[in-house]
Amino acid sequence: MTKWLLMVYRVPRDPSASRVYVWRKLKQLGAVPLQDAAWVLPATPRTQEQFQWLAAEIVELGGEATIFASEVLFASETDRLRDDFNKPVRDAYEDILKALKRKDRDLAALSREFQQAQAQDYFQLELGAEVRAKLLDARGDKDA
Repeated sequence: MTKWLLMVYRVPRDPSASRVYVWRKLKQLGAVPLQDAAWVLPATPRTQEQFQWLAAEIVELGGEATIFASEVLFASETDRLRDDFNKPVRDAYEDILKALKRKDRDLAALSREFQQAQAQDYFQLELGAEVRAKLLDARGDKDA
């Protein structure tokens, strides 16, 4: 059974930049919103640390944050959550594969995009390994 971390938070309405900052951080982590101020990540030591850092930042912004460890009771909900995590990662991987076929590709930029997608690939999609291999091949890095 997949374990999850749930962050519930509140930040002051003003300045609105604080709310945007928190939202961007959550998106950068690849967290999935359950409600406006309730976001979830798969429970790993890394994601727990990331949520703890973000919770500390929220408090510094004058807000409140609570992190819960949880399990989803129904397998269908776990599957839905996994899909919510996997879809944007799969889309990013597919975009990279399409871009690799172009002659005017920017391998450095595509490598950065891959690293960002890989950081959010909590369920290690097979497509990620394929993209990595094609990136290495495009760079001529056959041994890596």
